[in-house]
Amino acid sequence: MKWKVLSCEYISKDPPWFTARVEKVQLPNGEILEKYYVLEYPNWATIVAITKDNKIIMVEQYRHALGEIGIELPAGVIDSDDPNPMYGAKRELLEETGYGKGEWELFMKSSPNPGTHTNICYTFLATDVEFVSEPELDRTEDINVKLFTIKEIEKMLNNNEIIQAMHAAPLWKLLHSISNKKS
Repeated sequence: MKWKVLSCEYISKDPPWFTARVEKVQLPNGEILEKYYVLEYPNWATIVAITKDNKIIMVEQYRHALGEIGIELPAGVIDSDDPNPMYGAKRELLEETGYGKGEWELFMKSSPNPGTHTNICYTFLATDVEFVSEPELDRTEDINVKLFTIKEIEKMLNNNEIIQAMHAAPLWKLLHSISNKKS
């Protein structure tokens, strides 16, 4: 059952990275929560991109909040002027890696944190992609493009080397779907 919003106040409006509101809400059982924080984010796209020679494209980049360099899927914000999530995903893959073309399909939708975040992450599976141009990184991006085999991805997942949850989940799904095709 839905909660009833009794009041709402924005405490930060700095889109797309920090728009936050605090709400006073009433739960179905009558309990009132004086402060419930909601973070408003734009929708995101992640891409499981597989080259014509069956390599998965990953990016290595620094993540300041953790203070670590990590291996992730190509990903980014779906811009407000993108006509649809797939368009945004194709743009992000090309900008971050220089890869494009191929066959594309929606692979999964997920919520980064439905308790506090307003956005959806759209993951696309892009097969037979190919290198088409040099990456065009944003001023805040310092990315190394890396190609891995399915076996290498599986090993990295099992060794907790891919820790970004919105990226690990689709890779686990990919491994599961490959396993199901073999059996």
